Amino acid sequence: MQNPTGPAHGPNLPAAAEYDVIVIGAGPTGENVADRVVKAGLSAVVVESERVGGECSYFACIPSKALLRPAAALAEARAVAGAREAVTGLLDVPAVLARREAFVSDLRDDGQVAWLKSAGIDLVRGWGRLVGERRVEVDGDDGATVLAARHAVVLCTGSSAVMPTVPGLAGIGAWTSREATTAGAAPARLTVLGGGVVGCEMAAAWSALGSQVTMLVRGEGLLPSWEPFAAAQVADGLRRDGVGIRTGVEVERVVRENSTGVVMAYLADGSTVESAELLVATGRSPRTAGLGLETAGLEPGGRLPVDDSCRVTTVPDGWLYAAGDVNQRSPLTHMGKYQARACAAAIVARADGHPARPVPWAPWSATADHHAVPQVIFTRPEAAAVGLTEEQARRAGLPVRAVEYPIGDVAGASLFADGYQGHAKLVVDEQRSVVVGCTLVGPGVGELIHAATVAVVGEVPLERLWHAVPAFPAMSEIWLRLLEQYGL
Repeated sequence: MQNPTGPAHGPNLPAAAEYDVIVIGAGPTGENVADRVVKAGLSAVVVESERVGGECSYFACIPSKALLRPAAALAEARAVAGAREAVTGLLDVPAVLARREAFVSDLRDDGQVAWLKSAGIDLVRGWGRLVGERRVEVDGDDGATVLAARHAVVLCTGSSAVMPTVPGLAGIGAWTSREATTAGAAPARLTVLGGGVVGCEMAAAWSALGSQVTMLVRGEGLLPSWEPFAAAQVADGLRRDGVGIRTGVEVERVVRENSTGVVMAYLADGSTVESAELLVATGRSPRTAGLGLETAGLEPGGRLPVDDSCRVTTVPDGWLYAAGDVNQRSPLTHMGKYQARACAAAIVARADGHPARPVPWAPWSATADHHAVPQVIFTRPEAAAVGLTEEQARRAGLPVRAVEYPIGDVAGASLFADGYQGHAKLVVDEQRSVVVGCTLVGPGVGELIHAATVAVVGEVPLERLWHAVPAFPAMSEIWLRLLEQYGL
């Protein structure tokens, strides 16, 4: 899909325009790489075939949270005596959708383009692909342009939704996350295929906006990589909101009826599920096809192997980098931006003759990708986590001990919401006496997870962490209670 906003700003580039750094992909990761290298004194151009701002700005994080927040705000008001009595109506669905449109700028990227220009970053519209060492050809509306990089080419092309090989699925106009976050009305019935983060959030959003939602999950539960209690409480919250969840099911084929437009999903157990739309939320794969990777000795279509500076390890001379979802290390927007900062620092240092070896926690090393990745799921209740689950830590051979505490027993939580329901779990490496994982479930816990992230990244000894006194009466008192459970 080409951007409807037209050609880029900037000069008419010659056939082989030279820059210090070429970035392919103008999502949050690519924007941050370009911004950082330009601020350090290098020149940069960004190549983009769609909208500047990328998937997150228009089809993922921003619109999904815009859809989810109104229902959460309404639930929070209803959870406090004195406020709930003032709530007399339901969600205003047109207003919710209009607010979402405002956050995605009606799918126009004028503001993002203006920001690139103000930052001194050139933009070339079109599909970019490698055509040789440090060379990129861009196919745009005005023909082909060849760009040359003095120091680095950085691939920031993100990921795309995986479409499973279910017979009939390709021909029914199934939703992916793009359609789910941009739909102009709530379908009467929505079937969600998949039980990961996207499936859970979109089930919560459209259920709140009036759809009858059914989730079909191959596994035995939702969110398989999360702590079991978190997955169970998210599932319970979805069910309370009217979402039907069927686990351990296999979809054998799907059909959209020509006469009614109804989608029929036929399951292996002989049952069927009927809906107006079907959302496929079964994962994402790196967008590496059509990038000319074969010219650099790489296989198109798969993930790109990179070191902690995001430099592709199999390309001689170290000129090719890949940051963000495209390398599949930590496919989250905030981690892509983190990788971008590390990647840019490495490029700048190496351009200045510094080897910038990606040792742990160096400015040019995305070390946190390995064991300190925070994430929030904006369902009701929210779920937030960083680091390792107890099972992951034990599989890694760490001598861990886990402690748990009901968040509702903390004074700040009971003030936050009457009858607050939530749970916290801390995973401690007993040999080093540091936190290696934390999972929180409950209203508002997304704002608590950064404290855990700091503890994990900083490897703060528990004896010192005990001196980090939480303010009273705030929900952050959960930290004191967890440490008391541990014995401090």
